[in-house]
Amino acid sequence: MIRPALLAALLTLAASPALAQTGPVSAAEVAAAAEGVNAEVVAWRRDLHQHPELGLAETRTAAFVAERLKAMGIEVREGVGRTGVVGVLRGTGTGPQRVVALRADMDALPVLEATGLPFASTATGTYQGATVPVAHACGHDAHVAMLLGAAEVLSGMKDRFSGTIVFLFQPAEEGVPPGEPLGGARLMIEAGALKDPKVEAIFGLHVVPGVPGTIFYRPQGFMAASDRVDIVLHGRQTHGAWPWRGVDVIAVTANVIQTINTLTARTVDPTTTPTVFTIATIDAGVRYNIIPEEATLAGTLRTFDIAQRDALVARAEAAVDHVAEAYGATADFSVRQNAALVFNDETLSAWLAPVLTEAAGEGKVNPASPPTTVAEDFSYFQGEIPGVFYHLGATPDGVDPATAAPNHSPQFDVNEAVLPVGVRAHVLSALRFLERS
Repeated sequence: MIRPALLAALLTLAASPALAQTGPVSAAEVAAAAEGVNAEVVAWRRDLHQHPELGLAETRTAAFVAERLKAMGIEVREGVGRTGVVGVLRGTGTGPQRVVALRADMDALPVLEATGLPFASTATGTYQGATVPVAHACGHDAHVAMLLGAAEVLSGMKDRFSGTIVFLFQPAEEGVPPGEPLGGARLMIEAGALKDPKVEAIFGLHVVPGVPGTIFYRPQGFMAASDRVDIVLHGRQTHGAWPWRGVDVIAVTANVIQTINTLTARTVDPTTTPTVFTIATIDAGVRYNIIPEEATLAGTLRTFDIAQRDALVARAEAAVDHVAEAYGATADFSVRQNAALVFNDETLSAWLAPVLTEAAGEGKVNPASPPTTVAEDFSYFQGEIPGVFYHLGATPDGVDPATAAPNHSPQFDVNEAVLPVGVRAHVLSALRFLERS
């Protein structure tokens, strides 16, 4: 079923001699169709924003997506990778039968929203056994809405293209949920999301602080690999007034943090590849005058080179063991990958730049952006098939992107004026890929 606004836009284009509906779909046709669904896209984004759900708990969101895809006449598979949704749209035109995928992530974060929006979240969820506020503080509500908008535009044009478009609505992008073995991308891959039909290439986007409507990415390593690091230090509890009668894990903790910071700053060449190693949480002790028996530290490691990452992990584990031993303590050191390196296929990256320029406009696309140390599990899809992931600037009007609230902030918000740009980028990426000889 084609929505009235989209149908009106398509009929208007069909009646225009300059835009006769033969041959490849033009960028002007896509722009008109994206405008035709924009009111729905905005409404969908606001509804999803007001009803966020944590990773692998996106039951309402998944049902929301599935219902709308079915109304567009798109084949739908639900429960793919627990709460993921896959939509399959088969073109009825003649030509090559290629298969391309577009992806959006659905999960929210355990964040108390402070945007002041009239549709701000007041939702709660369960995280690590506690009830927590939940908010779309990373923009995944906009991602879902834009991909649904693209699906509606493309469903209204299926007689204009050959081949197949697969829409992946992914759960649990924000790291592996506590107590779970895998995050959402790997769960969907294991469930066969890329196999039936067999996908040849994949594209995805993420809203970030940036000039509204601009698109930026880079070939090869774009977003860092992300590892979670856990360290448990074991000492011997004693009175705070008699530290020599125990083994002081608080002192060990301080030295471990300084050692890790020094390792990163003094053993990695920052001119070759960015590296960040941060200890972010410390849990130790219950009383001001008791040195505890145990301290638990957790942090994140962000890297762009596999061999360098492995070498740094080995050095860090050895150094932590040595620091602990010097105090008479012991250490347990473990590393768990949250996301692999987002590696944009070089050939596909070069091909995509003019396509994204069709979507965003001249001078609005930077295909040579610097790398960023934030991470994305879109990387696992790229480990299976060629893909490109790009960023869409979405800072509110009148705000300097350099000082705008970043993703994961309680104040993070998406400029809704960029939603049509994202819809156009999705649509044109899919269409132009299917048109390739």
